[in-house]
Amino acid sequence: MTVEASSAATASRPSATDGELLRVDELKVWFPITEGIVIERHIGDVRAVDDVSFALRRGETLGLVGESGCGKSTTGRAIIRLYRPTSGRIVFDGVDLSSLEGSALRRMRRRMQMIFQDPYASLNPRMNVSGIIREPLEIHGIGNGAERRERVRELLATVGLNPDFGERYPHEFSGGQRQRIGVARALALNPDLIVADEPISALDVSIQAQIINLLEKLQGQFDLTYLFIAHDLSVVRHISDRIAVMYLGRIVELASSRDLNSVPLHPYTVALLSAIPVPDPVVESRRRRIILRGDVPSPANPPSGCRFHTRCWLRERLGNPERCTTEDPPLRPLASGHEVACHFAEDVADSIEQRQATGRPASASRAGAGAGSAAAASAGGSAAGGSAAVGGSAAGVSAPAQASTPGTAAPGA
Repeated sequence: MTVEASSAATASRPSATDGELLRVDELKVWFPITEGIVIERHIGDVRAVDDVSFALRRGETLGLVGESGCGKSTTGRAIIRLYRPTSGRIVFDGVDLSSLEGSALRRMRRRMQMIFQDPYASLNPRMNVSGIIREPLEIHGIGNGAERRERVRELLATVGLNPDFGERYPHEFSGGQRQRIGVARALALNPDLIVADEPISALDVSIQAQIINLLEKLQGQFDLTYLFIAHDLSVVRHISDRIAVMYLGRIVELASSRDLNSVPLHPYTVALLSAIPVPDPVVESRRRRIILRGDVPSPANPPSGCRFHTRCWLRERLGNPERCTTEDPPLRPLASGHEVACHFAEDVADSIEQRQATGRPASASRAGAGAGSAAAASAGGSAAGGSAAVGGSAAGVSAPAQASTPGTAAPGA
């Protein structure tokens, strides 16, 4: 493919607008648990993704974060259809991908690509770089041999590699260079959507910054839409327009990047943010880690009601209300613009724990919480101790969760 042909292909795509490109509705990806060798019996399911819904606009970057095992990567792979959804809908530009098969699915995959987590395992060691990047063009029958070779050189230059490196093999490159090769392969077909599955987690910090800057540059150059999957909220905050937080197969909070980092309204998000260092000694001096007790429950046997209730500091402070263990909280919109899956999200606004996680003084927290803190104040008497979240904000009151100590694990650390 020549440069002119590449530009024409890009121009033929829908222009980047505020329109919706991807919608995921009630997505479930369950993996069966069986026993027996000769006769297999289905005895249960690992609910890796369980009722996930969100939308992604053209040109937007949506960050998907959470602890290891929460279902982030499975969600991304299901959207690309590397995994078959158990139920739910994945609507890409008006087409339901969950029901597509064969050639129809292959045609849609030209517009969706993936950057994999491990730059060592995702590249075929028996193929040179030119063959790796050229392979998508060959599969989809784009261009002749000379045009494909030219396209490979163009892509290598785009991601900051020497175009003459095409004859080298993956083992001859560093980790950061290999990830750039993976990015070039994802760009080969001029996709609309790129699912970046923890693309920097295996790289050094200095190389991580290079890859993040490259992704941002390419998004502006090619009008790309990203689903950026990571477990590091500080990285996701830098690149994302909105952030969705996952816990045990479900989204528990969805908000703009700025709002989620400054005014988190789910107890789990507050705990995640408290584990991220802030490079400001004044702010850091006001912060305190919230250490969640216990382990993440098994996705094969999730707890009843709210899935976070077994580790929730807010439930403990409110006197262990029965609603947390009997009712499954939906992902509901709040006046502040957040979508939160918590029965008592209003009690998190302007709480001591929220201020300790973000490092803001009490006055700034009340001003930033806006409608959320007003809702918390009106709902302060909804549970025993609920008003204490707002009214009992005197200095020196400690969080019910224990303080951080050296060597203690924290979510997202």
